[in-house]
Amino acid sequence: MAERRLLIAGNWKMNGLRSEAVVLASDLASRLQQSGPDGVDLLLCPPATLVWAVGQVVEGSGVLLGGQDCHAEAKGAHTGDIAAPMLAEAGCGFVIVGHSERRQNHRESDPVVAAKAAAANRAGLTAIICVGETEAERDRGEAKAVVARQLAGSIPPGSSAATTVIAYEPVWAIGTGRSASIGDVAEMHAHIRVELDRHLTGALDVRILYGGSVKPGNARELLALADVDGALVGGASLVADDFWAIALSCR
Repeated sequence: MAERRLLIAGNWKMNGLRSEAVVLASDLASRLQQSGPDGVDLLLCPPATLVWAVGQVVEGSGVLLGGQDCHAEAKGAHTGDIAAPMLAEAGCGFVIVGHSERRQNHRESDPVVAAKAAAANRAGLTAIICVGETEAERDRGEAKAVVARQLAGSIPPGSSAATTVIAYEPVWAIGTGRSASIGDVAEMHAHIRVELDRHLTGALDVRILYGGSVKPGNARELLALADVDGALVGGASLVADDFWAIALSCR
């Protein structure tokens, strides 16, 4: 097994206009070229309207580009959606699928997520497949079973470490006033590592990101855990200093 290269992914969600996005992306690209942390990949996932502009700014800098979602079909009558080949043509190498906000707000099921991940892979993109339990599921003691079920249903056949990244999001710790302890994170990531061996080739090489309100203040402790191979960063990815501080926290 090769040492897993850490991945710090910024999910900008539905934030940003062209002017501010270009400034932020340019800032991060410049920092990475001047003094990037060794063994760490930086990935930006802007809204679809900004993918091309951000891609132009970061081209050649080492900063990677990704989309926030894709459709399961390569083309067709799907108003408002974006296809994986479109993202690939715009310069993306990654796409997030099954984010907790998509699963909750758009009622996306595991089979839908698996279809999107398969479409991403066909287009040459690495799928960042998100999993995570709700507050009610954790309180019922179902956390591991829920995540295991999501992994089984969301990872398409033929997946491998080369085509797949997993992101664990403890949905119960988002906007509830509760927070995941280091022990919670370590336990779930170890559980995910074991489960991955059931569903794809090279499970030990798959990167597992943590996506629960990662900030400069908690990044170092989280990223030091054995099965935490990076972070899926939300709000902190919109502030260059914060996102860069998280990248520098990598072991």
